[in-house]
Amino acid sequence: MAEPEPKQEIPGKEETDVSVTSKKGLKKQAKQAKKDERKAQTAAKLQSEATARDEQDVSKGNYGTLPLAQSQEKTVRVWTPVKDLTSSKVGSTVLIRARLHNNRGTGNMCFLVLRNQHYTVQAVVAVGTGVSKQMVRYSTDLNKESIIDVEGTVSAAPDKITGCSQQDVEIAVTKIFCVSLSQPQLPFQIEDAMRPETSTEDGPQVRVNQDTRLDNRIIDLRTMTNQAIFRIEAGICRLFREHLTSKGFVEIHTPKIISAASEGGANVFEVTYFKGQAYLAQSPQLYKQMALTADFDRVFTIGAVFRAEDSNTHRHLCEFVGLDVEMTFFEHYHEVLQVIGDMFISIFKGLQEQYEQELDTVKKQYPAESFKFLEPSLILQYKEGIQMLREAGVEIGDEDDLSTPSEKLLGKLVKEKYGTDFYILDKYPLAVRPFYTMPDPHDPRSSNSYDMFMRGEEILSGAQRIHDPDLLIERARHHNIDLQKIKAYIDSFRYGAPPHGGGGIGLERVCMLYLGLNNIRKTSLFPRDPKRLTP
Repeated sequence: MAEPEPKQEIPGKEETDVSVTSKKGLKKQAKQAKKDERKAQTAAKLQSEATARDEQDVSKGNYGTLPLAQSQEKTVRVWTPVKDLTSSKVGSTVLIRARLHNNRGTGNMCFLVLRNQHYTVQAVVAVGTGVSKQMVRYSTDLNKESIIDVEGTVSAAPDKITGCSQQDVEIAVTKIFCVSLSQPQLPFQIEDAMRPETSTEDGPQVRVNQDTRLDNRIIDLRTMTNQAIFRIEAGICRLFREHLTSKGFVEIHTPKIISAASEGGANVFEVTYFKGQAYLAQSPQLYKQMALTADFDRVFTIGAVFRAEDSNTHRHLCEFVGLDVEMTFFEHYHEVLQVIGDMFISIFKGLQEQYEQELDTVKKQYPAESFKFLEPSLILQYKEGIQMLREAGVEIGDEDDLSTPSEKLLGKLVKEKYGTDFYILDKYPLAVRPFYTMPDPHDPRSSNSYDMFMRGEEILSGAQRIHDPDLLIERARHHNIDLQKIKAYIDSFRYGAPPHGGGGIGLERVCMLYLGLNNIRKTSLFPRDPKRLTP
């Protein structure tokens, strides 16, 4: 086999390669040096321009981002709520903390809308004495929903500012600082979430659907409408408490973890309780009664109520706030009916008189006819209601419970005939009521029970309760309730128990119906239904 020819070396090639490499490296280094020199010159120029701007920025120190608030210091500065910015403040210097609802730059000016809960005011940052272009630019570039501190002088608005709650004044800004910067991209725009349902604006209308609202509830709750709704709801709670307290009622607080289903049936949440089982209370009913047998005479409670109903409707929740009332009476359970009816009238009047501004705010987005009621409250017998439905073409038996469509139709018929959105339906069939409901002494098919309605939907269910232990046992057996699980409840009536009655109210439903809203999730801060457990 022939051997391969030896590789021939070319004289001077190695020296040539080194020479070429060295030349290329030198050129590259020279190029990089020039590039670095240009960058340094540019940086120096920018620094020089920034220094010049700072020297020319007459607003330096009057705007910018504040350090993280860690309670570093206390001051004696006076803060003014947006709601207090009225004509009486014209000429005054004020300090305000608010959310940046909107900002719009135009030339040497920036218009801001500041929002504090459900109040808004316009503020203007304009180039002039003490206000630089840089400060105007900073104000224009701030992200919506950021929390800002603004200092300025209150002046009379040249024309009414119809887009703000404070229409007669505006603020000439002299200082503006960002306390907490919002992310630039919001889940949705507050303006879109506040758009009236019957808007007449031209062009395409962007609206925010319910699931998007609830998924981003903290943003949704910032709208002025929601701020008003939940103040009205708080008002219902307060008026409920104040009225009953003035009538000698005592507020109590009852267990929410109990040994047996409050109302019987399967609509109950079962929970593990150490080595046993327990239930979330469907009602404080049993404990209200036990309080009366302990001689409290008149009690009420406000607290969470749980219903494991797989109902995805406009009016059902798995957890809601219950307003419950219970009282003893002397001769007839209508004494209870009268007290509860008067309580509702007191609440309705209180809302009209004390929450006029909030009611107007809600109506702007959700127009509805004002709630109407009679004084004293209208009371109809159950059989009268059944007859009205039959005359309207509804087929319904004497002992049938009212379906949701039947309730709504009856509400419409009552409104047309009596001119009221609120009424009481008395003497329900015994077959459709809980085991502790007192039977009617004159009709074994009827009971001493009642429901109350707003705009054709039930908002309270109540009755005279059985206070005799033997009759209570009989009725519990009829409903297939384990007597051992309610032994403490039954025993509480063995040592003398007064005649008594009461009812349970759903706070969110009352608020929804008073305002004429179409979904109970609008009046539940963080709703819980079969499909929603967050946020």
